[in-house]
Amino acid sequence: MKSITIQGTKRESVGKKSTKALRDAELVPCVVYGGTEILNFSTEEKSFKALVYTPEAHTVSIEVDGQVIPAVLQDIQFHPITDKILHVDFYQLSEDKPVIMEVPVRITGRAKGVVRGGVLRQSFRKLKIKALPANLPDEVVVDVTKLNIGNKIYVGDIKTDVYAFMHPDNAVIAAVKMSRNAMKAGAADDDDEEEETVSPDVPTTEEKSFEG
Repeated sequence: MKSITIQGTKRESVGKKSTKALRDAELVPCVVYGGTEILNFSTEEKSFKALVYTPEAHTVSIEVDGQVIPAVLQDIQFHPITDKILHVDFYQLSEDKPVIMEVPVRITGRAKGVVRGGVLRQSFRKLKIKALPANLPDEVVVDVTKLNIGNKIYVGDIKTDVYAFMHPDNAVIAAVKMSRNAMKAGAADDDDEEEETVSPDVPTTEEKSFEG
């Protein structure tokens, strides 16, 4: 998985007054858990542009006072009105310790059901997985080529030995639904079939009345 670097400054004080001063200076208070000790630091809000405002998944290399810590984004808090980043939590990575994170889902192929007039519905844009840091994928690829109208792909259909999904096996990733156009086309086909079943040897209602 790709990694981005965030440079910060260690925080000596973590009280409310110190936190407010950081935010007034347009800095974001951050914390790293999961290591031998908790690390509190601050960084500029623009440091998160490539990490937060992107559909891609990344690990993070945090550089603070000469110390480099590999980590993943754990939680982020935004201001309810301005959407400014208020606080960020990271989790330190260890080579032999699995980590949980979300990765994007990439749909490939053109479903058979879509070719026949159906509509592809994607339930998950991201999936939460658990893996060792070395096995974290950039994305989960889902091939929908074989899906016909009414078919679904479940989490349990995706087979891999390098990571585990943190979702139930029956969670639907994607499905092909019947579209309105396809329903209309199907109804029109049924009408045509009914008309074709009328035998020319059987007199119509008007013919019966005339003969009578």
